[in-house]
Amino acid sequence: MALSIRGYAAQSATTPLAAHQFERRDPRADDVMIDILYCGVCHSDIHSARNEWGGAKYPLVPGHEIIGRVIAVGAEVTGFKPGDLVGVGCMVDSCQHCDACARGLEQYCKEMPTFTYNSTDRHDGRMTFGGYSERIVVSDKFVLRIPEGLDPKAAAPLLCAGITTWSPLRHWNIGAGHKVAIVGLGGLGHMGLKFAKAMGADVTLFTRSPGKEAEARRLGADHVVLSTDPEQMAAVAGHFDFILDTVPHQHDLNPYLATLKLDGVHVLVGLVEPVNPPVHAGGLIFGRRSLAGSLIGGIGETQEMLDFCAAHGIGADVEMIQMQDINEAYGRMLASDVRYRFVIDMASLKAA
Repeated sequence: MALSIRGYAAQSATTPLAAHQFERRDPRADDVMIDILYCGVCHSDIHSARNEWGGAKYPLVPGHEIIGRVIAVGAEVTGFKPGDLVGVGCMVDSCQHCDACARGLEQYCKEMPTFTYNSTDRHDGRMTFGGYSERIVVSDKFVLRIPEGLDPKAAAPLLCAGITTWSPLRHWNIGAGHKVAIVGLGGLGHMGLKFAKAMGADVTLFTRSPGKEAEARRLGADHVVLSTDPEQMAAVAGHFDFILDTVPHQHDLNPYLATLKLDGVHVLVGLVEPVNPPVHAGGLIFGRRSLAGSLIGGIGETQEMLDFCAAHGIGADVEMIQMQDINEAYGRMLASDVRYRFVIDMASLKAA
């Protein structure tokens, strides 16, 4: 017997999201059933709902920054119990046996992870539906514990925007003595500033927008560089150990690469299109610099990030919205009119 669930869905690439009833599977032995309290709104939700990346299957229920409370567990579940405050991020399953999964890097699963929405369940072939809904059923291996002291509203975006910036900073062992630059101040960038500062780095924001200095410093930046100013860019040539680039559209990487030290690394976490204009290879070769990419994070490192956030008082800066206002929120996100992440209060769906 399947579970009838209320949510919000896109019925096509061109129609607004609207109320939608759908079915979730009955819990399996290793499943956790979660009553959703909050769900963050990610830019990839818009890309998916509008089929901008291709492959969208409708109806499509977005949402992969989920905070909720456990209401039931399967017979084999030992790590969670009803009443626990938990989270679910971008993935709900993986093959569990490839090299990447064995290393706790399920996001790089050789057989592809099962994503929280618009993905095919590897066990029963059903489509997955995301967190713009009242409940979700997830394998216990992909459920995260929300530590005490962490504001659940501010924790929701940590499950995508947070881990996307945390994972590369941890992988490249950023800490005291490192000079780190963050490119872009949005949902990802504001978390990058907070994490790099809490890790002990000297932190700079690269921005194209004058007037962001006070806001950047509030979020953890020690310095702000206007990337459209040639003099400011020349002043930081060969300066940084690490650049975290959160910009989600094509942009010229060459001026940023020139600001890296010998052996510096420029990591892309926002761009999924071809790099354009092309990178000048000489800029890499003559400084042994690296251009790299990073994708979200594994379940283990996501839990590590949540624990770090609780210990350091870190959360996303959020604006709460009602489920019924999601289409307006999408429009505001496209206009960069949010600081820095919308979070849906799912009580609004249940009250409707």
